[in-house]
This record gives sequence, structure tokens and C-alpha cells, in this order.
Amino acid sequence: MGAGGSTVALDDASWEREIEAGAGLAMVDFGAEWCGPCRVVAPIVEKLADDYRGRVKVATLDVDANPRTAARYNVRSLPSVLFFKDGKLVDTVVGAVPRPVLEKKLQAHL
Repeated sequence: MGAGGSTVALDDASWEREIEAGAGLAMVDFGAEWCGPCRVVAPIVEKLADDYRGRVKVATLDVDANPRTAARYNVRSLPSVLFFKDGKLVDTVVGAVPRPVLEKKLQAHL
């Protein structure tokens, strides 16, 4: 679940500063190294990060290393992609979904 070029790797400590105090739209991919479907979604998230650079903050969070944040948002299935606008949760997508599903959510909140 390493963060690539355009994504930000978050942890429990940076969550408030990066997401809750952030302005605009953020998309966070909650996943884990052992999660097969997460490996399917990760390159899609990375590509969206490149395509929406400057318009959307795209981040990843490893739920095994950061259980506090995952529990706070009731993340029980992986992958879960959560969308935040001005620090508030506005949408969630659970499971390995194709790019158009995530992109439609981004467009709806931009």
C-alpha cells in the first residue's frame, strides 16, 4: 500500500492536519498490504491522483498501522474509499470498483 507519486500516505497522527483541517475535496483509500482487492483499487486511485492533481487531495491509509482512524470512520471492509469535503465525510465506496465508479463520485463533489 505504498503511496505513489501523487498520493499522500496518511497515518493517525497526520489525519487531522491533512484531512479534517483541509479545504476542498479529499479522497482517501483505506486498505492493507494483505488485501487482494486493495491491490486492484490502488493503481486506479493512483491514476485518479495524477488526473485530478491540484483539484483533489488523494491519500492512502493503512488500516493495520492506523486502526484509530479506521475505527473512527467505521471502516469494516477493505478497500474502502472515503470522500471528504472541507474535512467532513460526504461519501463512501466499499469494495474493488472500476475507475468510473470512483470518478463519478469525484465529479459529484467537485
